[in-house]
Amino acid sequence: MSTKIKVGVLGATGAVGQKFVTLLEDHPWFELTELAASDRSAGKTYKDATAWRQYKPIPEQLKNQAIKPCEPGLDCRIVFSGLDSSVAGEIEKGFAQAGYIVVSNSRNHRMDEDVPLLVPEVNPDHLALIKSQQAKRGWSGAIVTNPNCSTIGLVLALAPLHQKFGVKRVVVVTMQALSGAGYPGHSAIDMVGNVIPFIGGGEEEKMETEPLKIMGSMDGNAVRFADCLISAHTNRVSVEDGHMECVSVELGKKATPDEVAHVLANFSSLPQELRLPSAPERPVIVTDQRDRPQPRFDRDTGNGMSAVVGRIRECPVFDIRFVVLSHNTIRGAAGAAILNAELMKAKEMV
Repeated sequence: MSTKIKVGVLGATGAVGQKFVTLLEDHPWFELTELAASDRSAGKTYKDATAWRQYKPIPEQLKNQAIKPCEPGLDCRIVFSGLDSSVAGEIEKGFAQAGYIVVSNSRNHRMDEDVPLLVPEVNPDHLALIKSQQAKRGWSGAIVTNPNCSTIGLVLALAPLHQKFGVKRVVVVTMQALSGAGYPGHSAIDMVGNVIPFIGGGEEEKMETEPLKIMGSMDGNAVRFADCLISAHTNRVSVEDGHMECVSVELGKKATPDEVAHVLANFSSLPQELRLPSAPERPVIVTDQRDRPQPRFDRDTGNGMSAVVGRIRECPVFDIRFVVLSHNTIRGAAGAAILNAELMKAKEMV
């Protein structure tokens, strides 16, 4: 008899939902038993309802599985939410109230004061919010969120520096991949030979606020946000996968580029100590090649779960500047949520 924990995917037909399905196939701890989506997909087989856009084929055992509505009653303990933010909020609350652990990629509850906004290498202690969340809301389940896809790469690079030197001010300019817009996303006419200097959904605001919660410290039953300022410029570029960010940082304590590189390259945390299945051996990879990282060559580092940092050098305005790359649909979305669930299992919270 299988000892794996049964899990389901909400929004299973969408781009993030499909990535959940590929990453959960043959997972050592989780068994994907339920697929749920909108009413227009419910009742159809997964293969008939899904415009499959992954490089790997649909898992054979799921092709003919019936899609269910996004309602409690699914035969699983954990639900991974890849739902669009237009519908995610109330659906996720309904599942948590019904006793499910909801691990969400959607933005709706990220900044709720009693909901963990989790990057397991950075703030695993924020899972303590779940107790106050359940007590306050009368839930037997819970909601845990992962950050915005561009926030995660930034935080993986900033958090070790904040721990060691303190981070005071940050300016970040992103070059974000097409896959971040979902499918079909932008038309070829929009993107070929072009850059779009605007990403909807409050992308810049999320990058400016989410890191402050993630890098903040627990203060009783709440998070005290990190005391730093972030200014973000977000751009959509003609790259399939991989968000690149150019970052300038003012530190609380001065540091040389070599000291910064050493801190980042040696960063390790609880997921590595626990050997969680999705945790990369090294969450941050530092390259000294002058023209790296590049999305084509570096986005799959650590199975898409490592951030790659390069071009670490002095900044004439602030202190340090560098480039960071992360895989937006793996570390920035489905893979991040799965790692969050793995941490909860390892801490016997599931």
